[in-house]
Order: sequence, then C-alpha cells, then structure tokens
Amino acid sequence: MSTSPFPTSYAVHGSVAVVTLNNPPVNGLGHALRSGIVAALDQALADPVVKAIVLTGSDRAFSGGADVREFGTSKAGQEPVLGNVIRAIESSSKPVVAAIAGVCLGGGLELALGCHFRVAKPDASLGLPEVKLGLLPGAGGTQRLPRLIGLEPALNMIVSGQPEAAARFAATPLVDALIEGTLIEGAVAFAQQVVVGQRPLPRARDLKVNQPNADAYLQFARNSVAAASKNFPAPLQCVQAVAASLKPFDEGLQIERSLFLALMQTSESRALRHIFAAERAASKVADVPADTPLRPIRKVGIIGAGTMGGGIAMNFLNAGIPVVLLEMAQAALDKGVATIGKNYDNSRLKGKLSQPQCDARMALLTPALDYAALRDVDLVIEAVFENMAVKEQVFRKLDEVVQQGAILASNTSYLNVDQIAAFTRRPQDVIGLHFFSPANVMRLLEVVRGAQTAKDVLATSMQLAKMLKKIAVVSGVCDGFIGNRIVARYGAAANDLINQGALPQQVDAALQKFGLAMGPFRMGDLAGLDIGWATRKRRAAEQPGKDFSVVADRLCEAGRFGQKTGAGWYRYEAGKRDPIPDTVTEKIIAQWRKDKGHRARKISDEEIVERCIFAMVNEGARILEEGIAQRASDIDIVYLNGYGFPSYRGGPMFYADLVGLPNVVRTLKRIAAEPGADAVFWTPAPLLVKLAEDGKSFS
Repeated sequence: MSTSPFPTSYAVHGSVAVVTLNNPPVNGLGHALRSGIVAALDQALADPVVKAIVLTGSDRAFSGGADVREFGTSKAGQEPVLGNVIRAIESSSKPVVAAIAGVCLGGGLELALGCHFRVAKPDASLGLPEVKLGLLPGAGGTQRLPRLIGLEPALNMIVSGQPEAAARFAATPLVDALIEGTLIEGAVAFAQQVVVGQRPLPRARDLKVNQPNADAYLQFARNSVAAASKNFPAPLQCVQAVAASLKPFDEGLQIERSLFLALMQTSESRALRHIFAAERAASKVADVPADTPLRPIRKVGIIGAGTMGGGIAMNFLNAGIPVVLLEMAQAALDKGVATIGKNYDNSRLKGKLSQPQCDARMALLTPALDYAALRDVDLVIEAVFENMAVKEQVFRKLDEVVQQGAILASNTSYLNVDQIAAFTRRPQDVIGLHFFSPANVMRLLEVVRGAQTAKDVLATSMQLAKMLKKIAVVSGVCDGFIGNRIVARYGAAANDLINQGALPQQVDAALQKFGLAMGPFRMGDLAGLDIGWATRKRRAAEQPGKDFSVVADRLCEAGRFGQKTGAGWYRYEAGKRDPIPDTVTEKIIAQWRKDKGHRARKISDEEIVERCIFAMVNEGARILEEGIAQRASDIDIVYLNGYGFPSYRGGPMFYADLVGLPNVVRTLKRIAAEPGADAVFWTPAPLLVKLAEDGKSFS
C-alpha cells in the first residue's frame, strides 16, 4: 500500500487498484479528498499492471456527500470540483467500480453514479438528500439517476430526500452486484471478471430515460409537489431538474447546475443549511472535551406518572432502557401505566409497532409507590408539580435513597436548578432535563447546566439525548431557561398588541401566515392559561409592588383556562379543538383596555410579526450576553424544535440576520420611544446594537 499526501490510500490487488477514501467520520468530499481521488485515478491509469480500479470507503460510509466543514469556505468551490472528479472517472479508459458500504449519500452517490459499475453491501444506504437543505443534487444526480432506475423512482427518491437500501436496486443498473461477504474481496473479484470478460464500460450519461407518458407524469408530479411543498422551492425545482433528464445529457446537466446555483441563493436554502450546521454545533460544549468519560445509564427512575412523566418514560422504554415509574397514589400510577399502554396500542393500530414490540416495551416498565424502588437507578428524572416546595421534598428524598453516582434530574421548565441542587448533598450530580410536551414526540431537550453540575453529568446527558433521538441544547440557569424565557417576551409582545387594539385571532393569523405552527393565543389555550397565571402570581409574590397582570388573568378569573375548560382566548365545541373567536373574550378585552387606560388603534399584520419576532430576537441577544446560551444557533434550534418556528425561516436569530440587524435595532428603538411603551422591554440589547454597528450577524 502506498502512502498519499491526500486522505486516500492506494493498494494494488493483482491487476486491480483499490482506492480507499479516508476522511472520517463519513468521507465528506472536501477539497483534499477530491484531489486525492483524481491523483489516485491518474496513478492507476498510468500503471500498466493495473487493469481495473475499485473506489471504496469505510464500513460506515462510502461517502456522506459534501464536507460540511468546508461549507461557506473557498475550498468548497476549489478545483477539482466534484463534477470534474466525476467526469474524470466517467472518462477513464479502465473500468472503475464503486464498492459501497454504509452511507452513500448526496455527492457520495453522485460520485458512485459516475463510476462504470457499482457493487454494494445489501444494507448500504443510497440517497440524494439535498432537498432537505433546500437544494437539489448539483453534480449530475438528477441526470444520471433517472437513466439508471427510471424517471418516476428517481424523482420520488430525489424529491423526498429519503435513502433506500442498496438491495432495493439489485435488479437495476444502479447496483450491478450485491456483496454478501467481504466487500473489497467481492469488489476486486467483480472488477477482475469485468476485465476478463472484456465488458464494455457503461456510462450512465449514455443511457436513455425510460418513462411512458413522461409529459403527463411530470405535470402530475409538478402539481402534487407544488401543493405539498409550499414555502419550500427546492422540491419543485427537483422536478424541473429531473424532467431535464429527458433532454440530451449535457443540456440536462446545464439545467441542473443553473437550478442548483439559483437555489443556493434562496433564503429557504440558507435557512435549512443553517439548521443543518446548527444541529451539529448544538451537541458540542466548549469546556467539555469530546472524550469525557460517561456515566452508565442502565436503569432510569421517573417520578410522576402524569402526561409529562409518562411521555418521558416512553422515551427510555423505546430505547430499551428499564424504567421505574413512581407515583404516590395507586390510582394515579394505574392511570399513568394505562396511558402508556394505550399510546403503544395506538402505535400498533397505526402499524408503527408490532404487538411483540409493544409487549417488550411494557415489560421494561416497573410501576412503584415507594422511593425505595429507585435505590439502584443510574438516572432519576422528576416530573412533579412545578412548585419549589414540592421539588424540595422530592430531591431531599432522592438524596437519601438513590445510589451515589446517579444523576438527579429535574424536568422543571422555569425553576432555579441551582436552588434544587442545593437541596442535596451532591449538587455536582444534579442537572435539568427539560422535555417538551408531548415528551415522547417532541425532539427538543433543554439540558440545564447548574453552577456545580459535573462535566461528566453534562456529557452523559448530551449523549443520552442522542440515544433517545432528541436534539439537545445546553442552557444556563435563569427563569425559563432559553425557550420559556424568550417565549415570555414573545407573549408579552403579543399581549401588548391586544392592549393596543389587536384581537387574538388577528395576532394568531398573522404569525401563522408568517409560518409559525400556532399563534401565541392558540398556544396558550392548548397549554392551559392557568399555568401562566400561576407563574405571574408567583412572580408578584416574589416582587411585591410590581404589576405582572395581563388580560389573560381576567380570562382565568372567569374560569376560562383554554381547551381543557372549553374556553380561553377562544371557545371550543365539545370533542373538537378548532378555535372559535368568542364575543365574550372581546368584551373582557374591551373592559380590560378601559380599566387600564389603553386606547385601541388599527394594527397591521406586518406590525404584529415585527413586534413579536423582534421581541424574541432582543431577548435572545440578552441570553447570549449573559452566557445562558452558548451560541445564537442554539436559540434557533430551541425555537425550531420546541415552539414551531418555521424551518424555512431558520429560527428567530437567523431570521434577524436575514432582515438585517440594523433594521431590527432601528425598529426596536422606534417602539421603545413610543408614548407609554415599556422602554426597558423594547430597548435593543447591547449585543444586538454592537453587532449591528460592526456590520456583523448572529450567524
């Protein structure tokens, strides 16, 4: 085997050169690797002993596509670009065989499509997921794939972005052979057979696309995709690019490239690429080394069998981790266990789980009424009532009962984790694990790091999130952490709009048109208005003399807590969740304005969006200043995954960058200067002002 200055290795097996990609973790096609492939190809072509070439990767990845570490850098477009690497392979006078194991995605699959032959392990994952970044395959994927598997299957694969197992393509020119044994041995043997048999070197570009009634099918596809992908331009452009495969290859390739470059400039693609990078950044904690030893999590305790506790328990049961579910009363425990069982049964009826799978999960659940059952758990999460006195009772008891070295976690969404940790003699073992409801569905997990939380506890919690298929964001300790602290400001801005003349249905409609899954008043009705009411009363008790009251208090005083009582900001018909604007609410609002001296005015939808979103951005900047969040993109991840912020906007902080931070600052200053405005609330955060003045952005 010869050494190489590139992240590739080169070895000759008889008459076959084997070129191995070596750019961990997924053989991202960065500049050095692209250069290495071309250099190895030239070496093999110049060697008279070599009759064929095998291009392969690792067991984990042939190639996962573009190297994300080069996104936005000059190296991404430095020669040899991927299209020219593929062109060099395709024009090779010696057969080139792609030997595929693990993931073969995006540019990785496009690289393989440029080879003359492809052999693969049956479970290798083949896909073109660029649409998930608001793009389309830009190195010939939309032109070569339809020629190998047909127009309709290729279009479905490209528009969905979903990978498929190599075995599915065994009967197509995409996969010439499935290798059951050792991949390299099988690939070399296949290459030798090609040489001995003097087989011609097929090129995908030379094939014709097979699709009966192509024009009618493509029109159907355009209509279907346009209806399903509103706000996302890439899926429809994928259809256009694949349609171009019916044209001569080089013409289609030019159309693909033109569409790709246009999509690169769209705000939607920029947002989706930002999210892609942000999700990977969120798992990294600056002062916690990647090799920090982790604590074993073999058994978990959950305190509280209500909606939240049961949902949290299901996460661990789904991951195959035994759970002890603790309640103080048999009736509450029975109800919680029954709800978990019902949830699994619903999954079975929908075909998502089999009966044996449901049974296996339920078998991991141990109901308990005594803290002694938690004695040997490695992690315990309390999901009890959001009251510090109740938390104190729980954590003092856990400190007595649970084994040393176990992680003690609170699911609190607001309360001070440092104060909770102080109830124990092991504050280093205490952390906040704030799951979002429904906990067995929502991806977000806020990991709240206390002042004394040990690094291995934090590292273990972050790794645990991956095991539970959650996306974790680290937060420091403050009232509401990242998510609920910002949503409080968002809610305050929405309440201010009510004071000034808007109605709940107008505010919700404007923000939902902007792209939020649900407006603030619909969200309040869903969560329960009594929760915010209790928080405001707590704050009023903590800060005597300060007025925390809002119009929602009047609704609560009237017994209108939201969906659960049939009325809140809206009214609800029995058995339905559709919000119906209510004249009773409008009368309560009108009386509130009169009592508080607010004069109603006409408010535009544009102003609604501006005030609500910029209030979020301003609080996000304060959170960054205080070090509560590590990075602006973490705030975006919280809002995208926990609060229904539209992905095509990239999150509130990224959206502010798109709008332009000077414009955000100017608007906030204007609002702060309005008569009667809360100047402290609306004055731009110093960080926001500095970034704007320096011509910088959050991202």
